[in-house]
Amino acid sequence: MNILMLSSTFPYPPTRGGTQVRTFNLLKYLSQRHSVTLATQREGDVTDAEVAGLRDCVDHLAIFERPPDSGNTGILQKIQRFGRFLQQGTPPSVLNRYSVEMQTWVNNWVEAGKCDVITCEHSVNEIYVQPHFQKQLKTIVNVHSSVYATCRNQLSTGISENSFRDKINLPLLRRYEQNYCAKFSAIVATTEEDKIQLQEFNPNSEITVIPNGVDLVSFPNRTTDPGGHRLIFIGAMDNLANIDAVCFFSNEVLPEIQKLYPDTTFDIVGSHPVPEVLILDQKPGINVIGRVPSMVEYLHQATICVVPMRTGFGIKNKTLEAMAAGIPVVASDRGLEGLAVDGASHRLRALRANKPAEYVTAISQLFDRPHLRSELSHNGRQLVETEFTWDIAGKSYETVCLARSNTNL
Repeated sequence: MNILMLSSTFPYPPTRGGTQVRTFNLLKYLSQRHSVTLATQREGDVTDAEVAGLRDCVDHLAIFERPPDSGNTGILQKIQRFGRFLQQGTPPSVLNRYSVEMQTWVNNWVEAGKCDVITCEHSVNEIYVQPHFQKQLKTIVNVHSSVYATCRNQLSTGISENSFRDKINLPLLRRYEQNYCAKFSAIVATTEEDKIQLQEFNPNSEITVIPNGVDLVSFPNRTTDPGGHRLIFIGAMDNLANIDAVCFFSNEVLPEIQKLYPDTTFDIVGSHPVPEVLILDQKPGINVIGRVPSMVEYLHQATICVVPMRTGFGIKNKTLEAMAAGIPVVASDRGLEGLAVDGASHRLRALRANKPAEYVTAISQLFDRPHLRSELSHNGRQLVETEFTWDIAGKSYETVCLARSNTNL
C-alpha cells in the first residue's frame, strides 16, 4: 500500500515523548512492508541530523515549518480564540499548529491519487483530513488519548491549569471529538477505556484498540538488582500530567518515605523540565536530571520506578519501558491503565497505589523484600514480551490499514 502518515509532532528520535515514540514505531513497522510518506512539522530544536535520520525511515518525507507559538496572548486574543472555538468547533490547541502550506500539500497528494490510506498520528492532525477524503481512500485517526476525557479528568482531579476555562471548554470538546471522528473510516484507541468513550460519541464507527509497545532492544532486561533505596520517574517534564505526578510525589510521598529510609533518592529523568520541576532539585534526595542519551541506563540503576500519575489517559510508555527493563513498578490507576497487573486472575506484575499512604506501604514492601522485587521484575518483563511489543502493535495497525482499504487498489 501507499500510506500517508500525518504527524504535526516531529517523531524522531523516538525518545522525545509518548507521541513521538508511538508514531515512530508504527511508522517503522509499516515502512518494512509498504510505501510510507510522512508529512510532519519541524520545531526549532530539531537538528539536520535528526531530519536525515527520519528521512532514512520513510520513502518520502515532507517537512513543514511549525507556525510560531502565539505565547501568552492578551485577554482580547483569548476571547477571539474562544469565539472561533465556539463557532467553528476546533480547539485553539489544534488551530495553533495548523499549517496552510501543509494542508495544501495534503490536498494535492490525495487528489493526485498518491496514497491508498491516510493516517492521523494523534487527533490533533485530524484537521488536515477533509470529509470527502473518505470517498476516495481509507482514513484513519490514531487517537493517542481522548481530549474530552482528559479535560474531564483534569477537572475532576483538580489539576487543571485553568478550571474556569476548561469547564466552559468541556462540552465544546465533546462536540469536537464527536464531529471529527465522523470523518474517518476507522478509529484507533490505545485503551478499552478510550474506546468506550469514543464509541459513545460514534456508535457506528469501527474502533480498534492498539496499545503502546516497547522496543525490547532499546530496553533490555537488567541482569542484576542494585538494591538500595533509589526511586526514579521517567517522562517529558514539560507535560502537564508528568509535572503534576512528580510534584505530588515529591511533596506528599517522598518525605514520608525518607522518614523510614533516610537515604532514599528520587531521580526525575526526562527532557525540558519546567521551573516547577527544576525547583524540586532543592529538596533533599531529589535529582532533576533532564534529558539523557539513554533512559534505560538510569532505569537499570534504580530500585523502583514510580508512576504516580493522577491524570492523562492511555497506556503509559513509561510504565511499559520500566517493566521491559526489569524495574519493579509502583503506580497509580492512571499509571497502570490498560494493563492487567494484579487481581485474582493475573500474576502480580506491579504494585498499585493512589494515596500517599498506599505509596509508602508499597515502596516499603519492595525496599524490604528482594524476592518481591524479583517477582515483579520477571512478571513485568514477561507481560511486555508477550503483549506489548511494537511488532505486535504494528501488525494490528497494518491490519486496520488493510481492512476494506482496497477501493483504490
